[in-house]
Amino acid sequence: MRTIETLKPGDSVDHYFLIHRATQGVTAQGKPYMTLYLRDKSGDIEAKVWTVTNDEIKMLIPETIIRVKGDVIDYRGRKQMKVNQFRVAVEEDNVKLENFLEAAPLTIDEMSEEIMTYVLDIENAKLQRITRILLKKYHHEYYTFPAASSHHHNFVSGLSYHVVTMLRQAKALCEIYPILNKSLLYSGIILHDLGKVKELSGPVATTYTVEGNLLGHISIISDEISQVAKEHNIEGEEVLLLRHLVLSHHGKLEYGSPKLPMVKEAEILHFIDNIDARMMMFEKHLKKVDKGQYTERIFALENRQFYKPETLD
Repeated sequence: MRTIETLKPGDSVDHYFLIHRATQGVTAQGKPYMTLYLRDKSGDIEAKVWTVTNDEIKMLIPETIIRVKGDVIDYRGRKQMKVNQFRVAVEEDNVKLENFLEAAPLTIDEMSEEIMTYVLDIENAKLQRITRILLKKYHHEYYTFPAASSHHHNFVSGLSYHVVTMLRQAKALCEIYPILNKSLLYSGIILHDLGKVKELSGPVATTYTVEGNLLGHISIISDEISQVAKEHNIEGEEVLLLRHLVLSHHGKLEYGSPKLPMVKEAEILHFIDNIDARMMMFEKHLKKVDKGQYTERIFALENRQFYKPETLD
């Protein structure tokens, strides 16, 4: 079976897909249509259902598996699917939700074990204790949630995988630049996105919660750190510094950070976070195109297109 990753303009499809997101629109002629984001294990694709009834609109909701007959087209430099026919999957089709969910390349056990080795390297007792408490409190969510609803690490266990790859970068940088405080940097990386377990709805058909929309993951985790410190009588400058790292990790006010980085570990955390997110977006989009071709425009990368070289692997 062809996967979304390997589909090309001109291909016809007759496959099952999971609806990840769905929005309703109206054509210039006043007729309703649906925009679907269909997913399989390899990724997702935007799809249009141009002829749709009110009853069908009610069926086309996130977390629904549908069988689609359609055609893949090139729309303004990116792949899009035109849905000609569809039906909702039934029990007799014997299709399972997990078969459509992209997941991290490491298992939960592998990531949990690796992250705990970094926790043990946090030599500052206060920072290690806060980190341990919050990891234990949100263990299930931390190792199953995505890191985003779109753009980067938007797959099952994407949050913890994002942390693993960031920690690997941090370890190398701490060896190159011994002036970095390993305890502060490691704890900041492990906790910087933990607020997403409340900001996002979960790993399937991910949306933003009310708390996520009103507060955001940065404020949420800062408050969690403060609350843990109070409940366990953890005092000192370390708590303030850890909160600063999570509050400033987006690097700029216009990117959602209420504070700019003001300690070296906060600055490095921002750069590592940005590198890892961008590399994941490169991987996500470049695997959709053949060598010698350009990706579609990537909004989160300044709306640029990127070339996939013919001669380099």
